[in-house]
Amino acid sequence: MANHVSALKRARQTETRTERNRANRSRLRTELRRLREALTAGDPKAAEATFRSTTSAIDKAIQKGVLHENTAARYKSRLAARLAKLSAK
Repeated sequence: MANHVSALKRARQTETRTERNRANRSRLRTELRRLREALTAGDPKAAEATFRSTTSAIDKAIQKGVLHENTAARYKSRLAARLAKLSAK
């Protein structure tokens, strides 16, 4: 356990940061899961609407530092490809 004032402050800051990161990561994962479920269900209209909100969540995750820019681009690309494949059917 931290004993110095500065170490105690650091511990508090870490807790706050961890909580915030966990919430952001959870929000992102939920959006990704919703989109994957919509794609699996096979409804192009619902998947298209969900894709927009998921893309927004991915972009926000980049800003918050949850995802690396290239990782986010890869996610969006793969999900867009699945959506295009579904819409083509």
